[in-house]
Amino acid sequence: MGTVILGSGIAGISAGYHLEKSGEKVVIFEKNNDWGGLCGNFSINGFRFDKFVHFSFAPDKYIADLFEESSEMIEHIPFPSNYYKGIWLRHPAQNNLAPLSTEEKADIICDFVNRKQKPVEEIQDYGEWLRVQYGDYFALNFPYKYTRKYWGVEPEELETKWVGQRMYTPDLKQVLKGAFETQDECFYYSKVMKYPKKGGFRSILNKCRQGLDIRFNKEVVKINTINKTITFQDGSEISYSRLISSLPLPEIVNMIDNTPDDVKVAANNLMYTSGYMISLGFNRPDIAKYLWYYIYDEDIFASRVYSPSLKSSDNVPENCSSLQMEVFFSNKAKILSPEIVLNNTIQKFEKIGIFNSKDIIVKDIRFEKYANVIFDKAIYKNRKIVLEYLKKVGIESIGRFGKWEYFWTHQAFDDGKKTAKSPI
Repeated sequence: MGTVILGSGIAGISAGYHLEKSGEKVVIFEKNNDWGGLCGNFSINGFRFDKFVHFSFAPDKYIADLFEESSEMIEHIPFPSNYYKGIWLRHPAQNNLAPLSTEEKADIICDFVNRKQKPVEEIQDYGEWLRVQYGDYFALNFPYKYTRKYWGVEPEELETKWVGQRMYTPDLKQVLKGAFETQDECFYYSKVMKYPKKGGFRSILNKCRQGLDIRFNKEVVKINTINKTITFQDGSEISYSRLISSLPLPEIVNMIDNTPDDVKVAANNLMYTSGYMISLGFNRPDIAKYLWYYIYDEDIFASRVYSPSLKSSDNVPENCSSLQMEVFFSNKAKILSPEIVLNNTIQKFEKIGIFNSKDIIVKDIRFEKYANVIFDKAIYKNRKIVLEYLKKVGIESIGRFGKWEYFWTHQAFDDGKKTAKSPI
């Protein structure tokens, strides 16, 4: 059959587009009945919801232009907020402390001034990194709690290479200024976030997806790398000359004939988060107050909340608004039932005054097994074992779960492009 790509998420679409652009014929197989992967969306009674929160801030002009050619974009200045013990703080909280009590601000600032000084290369884990950056009080009451909610593990279980520019580290003057007055400056790592005007986030791929041969409801159950054949759940079988996969590493190793035990063990030891998406539509246009925000209170299961209706009015019927909440679990944790998660979300958010449940006209909860990669201390060793094995048997792995990386959208797209142009 020639070149086969497994998975029609952003990396798979990018690889297919760039291969066909270079004259190579490609077939993409997708286990679901629609394309987009985690960039996909779904609609209920005129309300459109993405799979988790997405914005584009591609720094590469080639990628940014491709996205823009696919869909007219809306520009948002990222002013996210934080909810903490009934108080709303601008983001990042570490230098937007003004709404807190004098006593709590004093505790945070004193610990920030007296925090342990240590070279980054000597820091042993993410928990220590947080204490060194922000001081004990802030670390324990803000990012420690958020880590448990978003990553599903204790901060001490994580390494630190993934952090990069994702966490802002202010100087003392910025902390003090933000403790005395509300700051209007955007401290987010990207100063502009873009979102398609129509069609949901996956519309950034419209140009690349156009004309691609994507075959749906084709779940892979077996890969024979000697004979170069793939068997699907429906009993059909195809052959390939080149195989590119965006399938999660723990899944694909169990599909390959005669995978060595050490590779299976390494793959099964890779950690990741799974996530619920709670999607709510309202019969009022004014429910959503913030584009997105973070929640530190641990009795509220949701870690991050965002508004599809504020991202684009095309995502809701006229005179309506919408919210979407994310609840995450590590793959080592017990996952709560959707009924418990949904009830907690509605009850807690109604109690803190976000909405009145009588205004809800769409209510939905969905689960994604693979939401993000957890950077535990053994990730690099285990990932290397699996990726070297896949390369050895001639499988090119791409994307967030194929490379097992913390890829943003444009990075996953770029990975698909690079793989298409540089076969193993």
